Amino acid sequence: MAELESGPPEEVALENAYRKAAAAASPADELPVLGVDTVVALGARIYGKPRDRAQARETLQALLGRRHAVVSGICLIEPERTRTAAARTLVEFRELDPDALEAYLDIGEWRERAGGYAIQGRGALLVRGIEGDYLNVVGLPVAALLDLCPGLIAP
Repeated sequence: MAELESGPPEEVALENAYRKAAAAASPADELPVLGVDTVVALGARIYGKPRDRAQARETLQALLGRRHAVVSGICLIEPERTRTAAARTLVEFRELDPDALEAYLDIGEWRERAGGYAIQGRGALLVRGIEGDYLNVVGLPVAALLDLCPGLIAP
């Protein structure tokens, strides 16, 4: 399944979430199937998962000292309907000197992470502050999921 890599961040995240859920769902499914996709955006530019260390460095250098958006799309495919929702969290990074950036890259957290960082790990040291849902930045916007499907917390 090919993921979109460019376009309006919310549309990209929602479409990719739908594609993931649709790829996992089958007509015989009686249980819901959830797809989630998270992108990091600086203005209109989307930063996905870096393919290598050099791209991770380039991504993080672009984000350092700036505020960016983490946008997640969720898609819930149920037998009778398909529902989607999006979440947006603003993250402000601190400045880092080149040696500190290289030390973070050495850890390897940038692998398989949108934007090249993991806020729930040592990537938290990059962050000056956030505005919005922390769990969205981790990768699953629980608040948006519960708004989409409030029955998840019912006894």
